[in-house]
Amino acid sequence: MKKLFLIIPIALQLSCGSVKQTNNVNADTQLLKDVETLSSDTYEGRKSGTKGGEMARNYLIGRLKEIGIQPYPSLKGYEQNFEIRSKNNLTSGKNLIAYIPGKSENVIVISAHYDHIGVINNEVYNGADDNASGVGALLKFAAHFAKNKPNNTLIFALFDAEEMGLQGAKAFVANPPLSLDKIKLNINMDMISHNDKGELYVAGTYKYPELKKYLFTTVKDVKLLTGHDDPKLGHDDWTNQSDQGAFNAKNIPFLYFGVEDHKDYHKATDEFQNINKSFYINASNVILDVINNIDKEKDLQSIFKAKVQMHKQ
Repeated sequence: MKKLFLIIPIALQLSCGSVKQTNNVNADTQLLKDVETLSSDTYEGRKSGTKGGEMARNYLIGRLKEIGIQPYPSLKGYEQNFEIRSKNNLTSGKNLIAYIPGKSENVIVISAHYDHIGVINNEVYNGADDNASGVGALLKFAAHFAKNKPNNTLIFALFDAEEMGLQGAKAFVANPPLSLDKIKLNINMDMISHNDKGELYVAGTYKYPELKKYLFTTVKDVKLLTGHDDPKLGHDDWTNQSDQGAFNAKNIPFLYFGVEDHKDYHKATDEFQNINKSFYINASNVILDVINNIDKEKDLQSIFKAKVQMHKQ
């Protein structure tokens, strides 16, 4: 009988481990599929205000529905409309906003921009790393939390017109679907799939050192490095160089995950075949670990108490 009881737990452990491994494989397969799809020539570089941008948006709405997360209640559907202003024209931009209600009303906004720079001199600039990679990770996180209820309410924001001056993120904070006071943190991803040294940077702890204690992970193959957020660095200070900048302008704490510029940055060679697929999978798992670490906090406001009071003033 003792042998029988020993065998059963081992069998259960193997079975559970197999299911978990299968789920991880499925999630990683979908992660890569989303990036490959969005960075294909079909989407014509996803420039804001173009047919390619609209096609990308339709694909993403389909994925959000497939995952099973809802539009934010104050919006009519997933789309948040705004005007994109450029030197010569005015066109319509569209953010996509979905959410998963948590056990508290404290909100973490998880964001990535889905636009890129389109077609230049008859070449499609597909933007696999910039920023189909951030979008793929966001969808992966949405699927995870759809099955694992978070403590905090999570908003998943897919921003338009980042490449035109963070206009989608700026429109979101200028006309938010909820009170800004409820947003305790922005976690933004922009270029997380292309690094040959296994290095992923996280910016934001220079201004918000309270966040350093959450930057731990079980993933061993990625070096998570803080930095690129000291104002003295000039152009190497990334604080306002992606969509987290719009949140920073409102004194909303942020973490920005990204890699350093590479040879394919803003070039036609930023293609799916040129991203580091194993690094990308690992990087997305690192970010998910950090989100989970933060979400375990049931009172996010207490972490940033001084910052929240400054924001209200």
